[in-house]
Amino acid sequence: MTKSNGGEKPIAVVTGASSGIGAATARRLAADGYMVALGARRKDRIKSLAAEIGGTAIPLDVTSDSSVAEFAAQVPSCAVLVNNAGGAFGLDPVESADVGEWLAMYEVNVLGTVRMTKALLPALVASGRGHIVLMGSIAGRLVYEGGGGYTAAKHATAAVAETLRLELVGEPVRITEIAPGMVKTEEFALVRFGGDEARAAAVYAGVEAPLTADDVADCVGWCVSRPAHVNIDLLVVKPLAQAAPYKVHRTAG
Repeated sequence: MTKSNGGEKPIAVVTGASSGIGAATARRLAADGYMVALGARRKDRIKSLAAEIGGTAIPLDVTSDSSVAEFAAQVPSCAVLVNNAGGAFGLDPVESADVGEWLAMYEVNVLGTVRMTKALLPALVASGRGHIVLMGSIAGRLVYEGGGGYTAAKHATAAVAETLRLELVGEPVRITEIAPGMVKTEEFALVRFGGDEARAAAVYAGVEAPLTADDVADCVGWCVSRPAHVNIDLLVVKPLAQAAPYKVHRTAG
């Protein structure tokens, strides 16, 4: 990305933009008039999406200080930062927890968000109308058996959002946490279960209409498009069939 995009469009940064919610959010923000800088590790995917939406693809690993610094150096300004990169790994109880998986979840969901926010906060403030969106989860509000590592990471994400809001009061930067419930994407459950397609499919079995990536992207677009003096602190969104992480209506068959 050059040091200027002609002053025509504000720049929105979306991390984890290679698939799922991130890709859907990039499409939504581009449709809403933003020049979108797409960050993800899979270069081929973000290059293809950037070509589709008229955005810019910049390789990014949010768990790497140097990668984040290199990414930020290529973004001339920033009005919106969507900290979407994240993920869940495993579903083991605490007594048999894989500490490496817990560490990986904390690195991407929490420290990745912190790295990106630190790197782009000066540009967000300078924009005079900045907005940081953190992709949380209902797992950041409630817990469930086997989800200790993921719920701990998402509770921490929520704490980061609330802390930022306190620390940035008086600055022209809004802070929003989006907390989705069950979202069916092509990769989330598959990654969680190490590529086990049967276990991934079982997550959504009998659920007639889980949320889609576009549903969550719509939430992001709505929050970002509110008047500058309006801050949506927290938007919790679940499919009608879900009351809690552990309470989901499933049809027989």
